[in-house]
Amino acid sequence: MNKNQIPVGPFHPLLEEAEYFNITVEGETVTDIEMDIGWMHRGHEFISEQKTFTQSIFLVERICGICSTSHPIACVHAIEDIDNVEIPLRARYIRTLVAELERIHSHLLWLGLAGHFIGYDTLWMWAWKYREPILQMFEIISGNRNHYGMMRVGGVARDVDVDKIAALSKILDQVDEKMEMIAKAANDDPVLKSRLQGVGILKHQDAVNFCAVGPTARASGVKIDVRKDEPTDAYDLVDFKVIVLKNGDVYDKTVVRLLEIFESSKIIRQCMKKLRTANGPILNSVKEIPPGEGIGRYEAPRGEVFHYMRSDGSNRPIRHKVRAPSFNNIPTYIASCKGIPLADALITLAAVDPCYCCTERAIRINHSAEGAQPIDLLRLSREKTERIRRTIHGA
Repeated sequence: MNKNQIPVGPFHPLLEEAEYFNITVEGETVTDIEMDIGWMHRGHEFISEQKTFTQSIFLVERICGICSTSHPIACVHAIEDIDNVEIPLRARYIRTLVAELERIHSHLLWLGLAGHFIGYDTLWMWAWKYREPILQMFEIISGNRNHYGMMRVGGVARDVDVDKIAALSKILDQVDEKMEMIAKAANDDPVLKSRLQGVGILKHQDAVNFCAVGPTARASGVKIDVRKDEPTDAYDLVDFKVIVLKNGDVYDKTVVRLLEIFESSKIIRQCMKKLRTANGPILNSVKEIPPGEGIGRYEAPRGEVFHYMRSDGSNRPIRHKVRAPSFNNIPTYIASCKGIPLADALITLAAVDPCYCCTERAIRINHSAEGAQPIDLLRLSREKTERIRRTIHGA
């Protein structure tokens, strides 16, 4: 039987962001899959090195709208690691509260999209409807539904008003009630099970070999979670379970995220209870960052996000490296997609909750014998913009 190649992307209804996949099929069976990156690289690491440390926190908040707390937390952890900065207790609880709200927001967003991809639009509308109260909680806490601007070196930018905790708890009660309904529906629905069970299996050893992280790894029996393995902020002060399943299929990835929503709710309630009594400052003022290097890790909704910072003693980093969880999880497609029907390939691609804008890298091509030549992407972009401007205006 002849092999055919099917392009998916760079623009496709399944892909919220630009990316390109070349799927090789034999009949209706996927035999290979290749990914071509570089469609939306935005140069965050380069830009960060032109900004102050505080400005870099705002910058990385915009790497990904759904991870607009996860990247800043990892970033401030890296900066704080350079100088062993102490974090006030109240700030630790606020960081954890906001981070777990984001986990619920992210998992519900993915759940809705997954339902839409398989034609289960009722699940999509449910998940996104019940995500709205979480965004309302963000607005009460930070003034924003997204890009919350809460993280600072040494603590947080805003306190949580104790008088508003009762209102926040009431909203969370409503979310928990609706999540019980969604979880029961997902568990009892034979169509959903038949569509997702046994589909896109990532075996335990493959998850280990590809260094998968987050729900992608935990659905394959890999018990890995930065919140437990190396707890920061208030994660060593709250009680929660790491959800681990063993089948590694799309259904287990879905269930892991559903159950993690309930664990996040438990953490949020504990943080709000502590904030009623944990008085004190929310920010340890840091005057300067000494020369040195530091790392920051955080368990984002998709898995471990990693930031590396190097300082020369000035007010800005001289190197800032970011590794998002999708960088680890996307290559698992090679193991989970081969041998499955083409009809299952797209939901398998979506099952790792990929964020392509988090993952993009510039590619340096060496055509000379002397070595790689630096490519000034910023200059090239400005020159192209100027050429377009002149063409439009006839200048």
